[in-house]
Amino acid sequence: MDWKEISGNWVLVPRNPIGIIHFLGGAFVATAPHLTYRWLLEQLASKGYAIIATPFVNTLDHNAIAKSVLLNFERALERLYDGSTIRKRSLPIYGIGHSMGCKLHLLIGSLLPVERAGNILISFNNYGARDAIPLIEQFNLAAVEFTPSPLETNKLVQERYNVRRNLLLKFTNDTLDQSVALTELLKQRFPEMVTVQTLNGTHTTPLGQDVKWQMGESFTPFDAFGQWFKQEAYRDLNQLKRSILLWLNPLSPP
Repeated sequence: MDWKEISGNWVLVPRNPIGIIHFLGGAFVATAPHLTYRWLLEQLASKGYAIIATPFVNTLDHNAIAKSVLLNFERALERLYDGSTIRKRSLPIYGIGHSMGCKLHLLIGSLLPVERAGNILISFNNYGARDAIPLIEQFNLAAVEFTPSPLETNKLVQERYNVRRNLLLKFTNDTLDQSVALTELLKQRFPEMVTVQTLNGTHTTPLGQDVKWQMGESFTPFDAFGQWFKQEAYRDLNQLKRSILLWLNPLSPP
């Protein structure tokens, strides 16, 4: 499998995919998701999920970003169908978001006519512009706010969000996560359809990358340390991957 750029998206399609994932990353790392989230996305693709990762540049108008990323996703998907890269049009489509990407999936599911088999929301973040944009107060822009604001976003989710099945993932050492409040909103709309898990890690755990370790001709204590370091680095990432795959398909092998 190789990453391909299609209609402004980065796309990775395995043979005979069993599902489609629309991925949206965090605010400052979303411009190249095939690089910043490469390990996680390639692991999901290796298990049979077609990945359409849509880059975006953060602006104050999050409604406009949500509409734009959905349009780009749908254009890429239609091209994949037309070229028979994906033959079955009945595959389930899942949204996966990290940080701000969660907010965009929530807006898509609240404002736009989409059908999703479910959404996976990792480290949900819904801060206002004052807290999210560095130095905003120094430039006398205290009145600047995202559209919709945090309160408006919560109201939209509470009243209009239409994706019934949701997995919320949060990490033990993540001071930016706001999943608790979102969980309550979603459970009000869809009791029994919301799953919440707390995993070891930090807000940046999904950004973990492959650690290459080349051993010499003979195994040395230095190689042992290198293998231990790689195992530790991947422990939280692998737990994240397993949680996602198990929720997508409870019958999938570990």
